[in-house]
Amino acid sequence: MKYIIMLLIIIGLALADYITGIIKAYCTNSLSSKKMRTGGLNKLSEIIVMTASCGLDIGINALGKYYNAVELSEIAGNITAFMVFAYILVMEIVSIFENYAEINPDAQWTLKIIKRLKNFNNMEDKNDNIEK
Repeated sequence: MKYIIMLLIIIGLALADYITGIIKAYCTNSLSSKKMRTGGLNKLSEIIVMTASCGLDIGINALGKYYNAVELSEIAGNITAFMVFAYILVMEIVSIFENYAEINPDAQWTLKIIKRLKNFNNMEDKNDNIEK
């Protein structure tokens, strides 16, 4: 059930981002079928990546049962799926707020949220580079 919930959240955010992107493009007179096609394929790719990470979680759990390491495999699988979910979640929310900020220039409060979320995202990227 957790996989369905994660996928539904990602699909919902991807749709919201795509729709706000279309509205932003319409408001800024930059509507382009090429950008819409690229954006749609990008959203589809995010859904595929999230689905693959859920499948990886299931596979890691199955291997854990096979090798009698259930607890370790559950932790590893959950971390894998959750990290991909969290990254896509933050990325989509930032994009939705960016679109909204361009649609409604009076919504200056969104810029503060965007800055904080981008800083959070940059911290994750720096931590990933340190681990490598």
